[in-house]
Amino acid sequence: MSKTLIIIPCYNEEESIGTLLKELLEIGNSLFEIVVINDGSIDKTAAVVSQYNNVALVSLPVNLGIGGAVQTGFKYALENNFDIAVQVDGDGQHPPVEISKLLNVYQETQCNIVIGSRFIAKQGFQSSGLRRMGIFYLRWLNKIFTQIDIYDITSGFRLFDKKAIELVSRNYPDEYPEPESLVIFAKAGFSIVETPVIMKSRQSGKSSIRYFSQLYYMIKVTIAMFFSYIRKVK
Repeated sequence: MSKTLIIIPCYNEEESIGTLLKELLEIGNSLFEIVVINDGSIDKTAAVVSQYNNVALVSLPVNLGIGGAVQTGFKYALENNFDIAVQVDGDGQHPPVEISKLLNVYQETQCNIVIGSRFIAKQGFQSSGLRRMGIFYLRWLNKIFTQIDIYDITSGFRLFDKKAIELVSRNYPDEYPEPESLVIFAKAGFSIVETPVIMKSRQSGKSSIRYFSQLYYMIKVTIAMFFSYIRKVK
């Protein structure tokens, strides 16, 4: 059986992380291990996580952002010899019961990357109309760069095999990394597949992408994807 790690990046998620960990532990410790990457939170996130003896906690001294926090989780997976890593958001959007869908698809396909998608079956939370327009644009842009059509281009609910873990431990984008990293994976020759999942709306906190920052996000991600496309693979 593959040794599997659940990576949960957290920044100020004290209201949702406890419920998420309870749901994960109810599924059973025999299926996977859990690490929470506390990304310099200034609330009680670390204190809540510390109550769970079966959950590893890595607290970063400063806030690195989502890319740095997730990459810390990948480095933890690599150093502890995990075969599979599954990224799960700490805000409650990714229900633990849906993890089995990613694992099942991996067992069937042996793809390097498995992405949980909201938009294939169109069930559960679908995001706002404005954000779906942005996601559609990034989907189109990704298809140009990679020749791979990914419906849920911004999904952070993703499974990585050992080969992918090794790559992202060395090279992973800093901010809003999901779209840019797909360009990196495609250039590395990785196989990528999506599977339908049901997501929830954010259970607590606020998204870092709001209002006028959405335009900034689209411009920045477009530039980042372009430079990842033209950059030589290391």
